[in-house]
Amino acid sequence: MPRPSRASRSAGPSGEPSGGSGGEPAAEARRAGPLIVTEDLALLDDLLRLCAAAGAEPEVHHTVPENRASWADAPLVLVGDDAAARCRGAARRQGVMLVGRDRDDPDVWRRAVEIGADCVLRLPDAESWLVDRIADAAEGVGRQALTVGVIGGRGGAGASTLACALALAAARTGRRTLLLDGDPLGGGLDVLLGGERAEGRRWPDFAASKGRVAGGALEESLPSVRGLRVLSWDRGDSVLVPPEAMRSVLAAARRRGGVVVVDLPRRVDAAVTEALAQLDLGLLVVPGELRAVAAAHRVASLAGMVLSDLRVVVRGPYAPGLDEQWVADALRLPLAGELPHDPGLLPALDTGVPPGSDARGPLGRFCAEFWERALTPEGAS
Repeated sequence: MPRPSRASRSAGPSGEPSGGSGGEPAAEARRAGPLIVTEDLALLDDLLRLCAAAGAEPEVHHTVPENRASWADAPLVLVGDDAAARCRGAARRQGVMLVGRDRDDPDVWRRAVEIGADCVLRLPDAESWLVDRIADAAEGVGRQALTVGVIGGRGGAGASTLACALALAAARTGRRTLLLDGDPLGGGLDVLLGGERAEGRRWPDFAASKGRVAGGALEESLPSVRGLRVLSWDRGDSVLVPPEAMRSVLAAARRRGGVVVVDLPRRVDAAVTEALAQLDLGLLVVPGELRAVAAAHRVASLAGMVLSDLRVVVRGPYAPGLDEQWVADALRLPLAGELPHDPGLLPALDTGVPPGSDARGPLGRFCAEFWERALTPEGAS
């Protein structure tokens, strides 16, 4: 049986991570992966491919490594069924998996018991499941990001403005922050933030994403603008996010922890439904006028079919007889807050100043107070 050229080697083939995030990601994106024990080169090639798809860099040996820490500290141990006999006597630990291809091997479970394996995997049937487990182990399974979606109750309600301001305010707290532009017809949140020339990938690069997208690779591939990562649109003609891509990309963003803010269009198509399903909280931005309330009622009815926690943000000035509580009561939604009228907002936007960049302005103060409530256990519940 041929062996790898060295008894121990680090394997991290270049190539595109799962979901088309593309290129060789930065060092943080490709994290320490599983320990692979095999000298079956065909099986090794498959396992290396799955590790690359998960954004993880494995350590490879053909037998139990002499350095006991390599076995004990690896997030996962993938033992090829050719190497099971050589792994007898290794320290028992969780996260050991016996991997092979022969579905008709009657002794596979006996070998699994001998090495203390948690499970037996057969490729290619278990590939998708194994990629998820490798990515979970490499990225960690900490607390997911608090994910807030912003939707306009009517056209021009200011949802994109609020989404950008919320993301900037979250980034100012030092939290990992990602702003996701879910509205292909909105003109691009990177433009609103003044980052349209920032290098990084945009939505068309992820349009073919399916299955698992590595969270670290996603984050490192996106433009960094004003202390946060932004997934927006390029200036091309593509205006379609397949629902599978929305599901995969947003799930990857959430696994990184911190805060994710999603700017959503008023229509609820398949991709928007996927985004709504992953939100912790939705904010419906409604100007204080009767026609806006009527339009917002339709949006709330559609979004509420998927999103269980939808709250209203009311924006002044108000039509006669209306106030923020009246609007919330009319929509039968909890009131998340009143966004005060800011006469200096539009002139600032015209000069390229991103919304909410002034932490002391009305919009900046509103967002800071929102996160102060939302980022506590009581406020998030």
